[in-house]
Amino acid sequence: MAKLHFRSYTTNQMVLFPQRIDENIAENDPVRIVSSIVDHLDMSSVNKLYNGMGRCPYHPRMMLKVIIYAYMNNIYSCRRIEQLLLRDIHFIWLSGYEKPDFITINRFRNRLKDEINNIFTQLVLVLATKGYVSLDVEYVDGTKIESKSNKYTFVWRKTVERNRARLIDKVKALLAQVDDCIAQDNTKTDETVEFTPSQLAEISAELNASLSDPQVEMDKEEKKKRRKLAKELKERSEKLAEYNQHLETLGDRNSYSKTDKDATFMHMKEDAINDGLTKPGYNLQIATENQFITNFALFPNPTDTLTYIPFMESFRERYGHFASTEVADSGYGSEENYEFMEQNGTAYVKYNRFHIEHRPQYVPDPFRSENFYYNKKEDYCVCPMGQHMTRTGTSHKTSASGYVSNRATYTAQNCEGCPLRCLCFDASGDRRVIERNHKLEAYRQKASELLTSEEGLRHRGKRCIEPEAVFGQIKYNMAYRRFRHIGVDKVKMDFAFFAIAFNIKKMVAKMTKGGLFSYLR
Repeated sequence: MAKLHFRSYTTNQMVLFPQRIDENIAENDPVRIVSSIVDHLDMSSVNKLYNGMGRCPYHPRMMLKVIIYAYMNNIYSCRRIEQLLLRDIHFIWLSGYEKPDFITINRFRNRLKDEINNIFTQLVLVLATKGYVSLDVEYVDGTKIESKSNKYTFVWRKTVERNRARLIDKVKALLAQVDDCIAQDNTKTDETVEFTPSQLAEISAELNASLSDPQVEMDKEEKKKRRKLAKELKERSEKLAEYNQHLETLGDRNSYSKTDKDATFMHMKEDAINDGLTKPGYNLQIATENQFITNFALFPNPTDTLTYIPFMESFRERYGHFASTEVADSGYGSEENYEFMEQNGTAYVKYNRFHIEHRPQYVPDPFRSENFYYNKKEDYCVCPMGQHMTRTGTSHKTSASGYVSNRATYTAQNCEGCPLRCLCFDASGDRRVIERNHKLEAYRQKASELLTSEEGLRHRGKRCIEPEAVFGQIKYNMAYRRFRHIGVDKVKMDFAFFAIAFNIKKMVAKMTKGGLFSYLR
């Protein structure tokens, strides 16, 4: 039997002239693309965040490369990045043998929370230069992503308002027991005046001061009563201050989390335990083109209707113009949004009944008010029985954003004895009253024509594989299902890093498919 021979090796082998570490990295490896892209970015605004005093910091380009490449590989933990800087050849090459710890990495991310958005914009402009996006069309959609905060630390507006009203009643009952001279000087005994925490604290202090005043004569029971009232007023003032702080934090929202005051409680599609409970989170809005993220924003309100206009404004602030073509689903089809779209480009946006109305078997309901014949010239409607319904007034509805929509009111002459009344309406009275929003109906008619056109069909078909596919990649391929920071500023910062990594990863995939590796030179 021949003797076995193996190549010798030594774990602590000394190398006099180390070889280049990138010799073991493929020429078409994504890490080279990341390095080249970051090298071409304008980092002047980031450099201003540093001063010339103290120890020399790590180079911001190196730190940015390392974090972006980590996010591309679904690594979001700073401790995990610190480990890879010692073990992974790609991270070692990117860092140039530098070894920042997890605290330094996290501090660098937080340092860039105001500048990372500009870096994201620069990257999208690079993509536009290379022909990957045009910035003339955007496919808009939103999703709700859970916050890092505790889901049981909720504050609800209705509960706070109800408890605050009860507290005010208890305070008034306490003040009724206070000596008339003290109560009159500080509260003015006006039922319409609401007491502030500072006023209650002052009354409590005066009650305590009166206990030690030699000029005020009182027996032991009176002193005990005043001491108790002073203590209760002090406690009520602190509780009232707490309720006022809750209302100030809520602002226009209906809820927030105590551990992340910027997060609002929303129903999430991703419900791991299927309990149907609301969870603290943010409404993430993104705009995509060719499955690249071209814009993003976070909103506290759970509905998409109120996010559309500020989201479009953020696109203009980012690139200096609105997209000429906007595509979105029915969640954005409100009168206010349609009016904005008409003024700023062509929008292929559905409304809530679009799919129902365009089913092959759809038959319009003749008893729905919007299906009544309308004579625009003489301003009247005609019911299914042929009876004219005259204009009797106008109602106004104000949205949460302050937009006022007008609805015309039409009243039938007499519905008593009508054979179709049981099908038409079941309200009390002998005349049916309907409301018509003619402006919204005109917008919907125009939207329907656009959506059913050849161009509209193309955009509708593409919308399903644009933001929806991106959300699928974000949540399932890249495991980004929950934010890892507290506070809207840090959440925006973290997602900006993620969006940069996502776009570079998508660009690498397209370059691989097309066989193009110029490293942006």
